[in-house]
Amino acid sequence: MARKRQSSSGSSSSFAYEENQKVRCSCGNYAVVRSVKKGPNSGMKFYGCPLWPDTKSEMFRWVNQSNPMEYLQYHVLEKETRICELEYEQQCRDDKIKRLQLKKDNLEEDVQEMKSEVYAMRVEMMNCSRSEKNLSMALVFSWIFFAVVLFYLKF
Repeated sequence: MARKRQSSSGSSSSFAYEENQKVRCSCGNYAVVRSVKKGPNSGMKFYGCPLWPDTKSEMFRWVNQSNPMEYLQYHVLEKETRICELEYEQQCRDDKIKRLQLKKDNLEEDVQEMKSEVYAMRVEMMNCSRSEKNLSMALVFSWIFFAVVLFYLKF
């Protein structure tokens, strides 16, 4: 079933003039004026097929498209704004990358310091282990020496 919508007049006289113009769709019927409900063009008016979505007609034209220069200037401004937003996002990412790089460098320095400390502890443990072995050997030899001296004293 075909749905018909009434066109509403815009707030400015140029919109009212353009909305009252009779624009034909590719299906042969007069186009209806609709408003964008979501997205960056929210609130903007456009001509659309009166039979949509029941037809495959893809008629679309902005209501204020009668002045192509204004339309193009608007889109250039829109694109420039998007470019500025993307450049700002890129700058934020670059700053974050720099901060993370500094943090990474600091962590790498900390890891190197820890490796040095672990190596020093290992050397110290090896030295302690050697000292312990030497003390154990000295204790064994002293007991043997004591046993030998005691054995000679008895005989």
